[in-house]
Amino acid sequence: MSFRRAVKLACGFAGGSAVVVACAYFTDKHREIVRLKPGLSGVLHAAQPSANNTNHWDYNWDKREPSSMSSSRRRGSVGEENGVEVENNKPTATRHIFLIRHSQYNLSGGSDSDRTLTPLGREQAELTGQRLASLGLKYHILVHSSMARATETAQIISTHLPGVEMVSCDLLREGAPIEPVPPVTHWKPEAVQYHEDGARIEAAFRRYIHRADPKQKEDSYEIVVCHANVIRYFVCRALQFPPEGWLRLGLNNGSITWLTVRPSGRVALRALGDSGFMPPDKVTRT
Repeated sequence: MSFRRAVKLACGFAGGSAVVVACAYFTDKHREIVRLKPGLSGVLHAAQPSANNTNHWDYNWDKREPSSMSSSRRRGSVGEENGVEVENNKPTATRHIFLIRHSQYNLSGGSDSDRTLTPLGREQAELTGQRLASLGLKYHILVHSSMARATETAQIISTHLPGVEMVSCDLLREGAPIEPVPPVTHWKPEAVQYHEDGARIEAAFRRYIHRADPKQKEDSYEIVVCHANVIRYFVCRALQFPPEGWLRLGLNNGSITWLTVRPSGRVALRALGDSGFMPPDKVTRT
């Protein structure tokens, strides 16, 4: 079969519909590019990365890149002194941050204190605690939102992690971090809520999501029990994705999201909303 004939068979309309399989084939042997049907070039062009794409990873996203923290560099001096200070400011440890969404809770509660976990929610928290314990890691701290459902979830998890310090933090409360894109019709907070919640949740991100301090010598494993909106925003910010996309991510109750922050400032998402350790009949998203 000729080269052109093979390409014609591979390219064309599926069942006469507007679904098109567009193919372009280039080989050293034929040195030939098959021309696309009219209207398809734009489709393929849109799928190709732009040669003028200037996107890059900002290694100083947490304002802890060693050279930026050098006081001698800020003064404009150069030389051995500056190099020593930069070297001393280099982190060497990796931070592992486990973001836990609270378990299922009473949606009909009139106030936060009434929105406690349901019986199923307590089961979910037990399963999450068992899962974290089974990883065999040395957890350094368990921070939780001050809201009732997150506090109760953290308390149950802590029974499986004896000796791990628990700390409550108001910054981790649920809220509206930033107006989502695309917008949704079923949830439209007032602009003032984005303004107030967004500043608080961003402050929480800056407090908890960053590379290790240079004084930290060992890798750390930290647990943060909070809320879906907070976790989704944290993930987008940490990966340097547009934060407006946070609402496109879904998280089950009691799920585990695992972020790793390397000394270099690189961030990896090792798990997003993992709830595979729960039996299917225990999985919810409320």
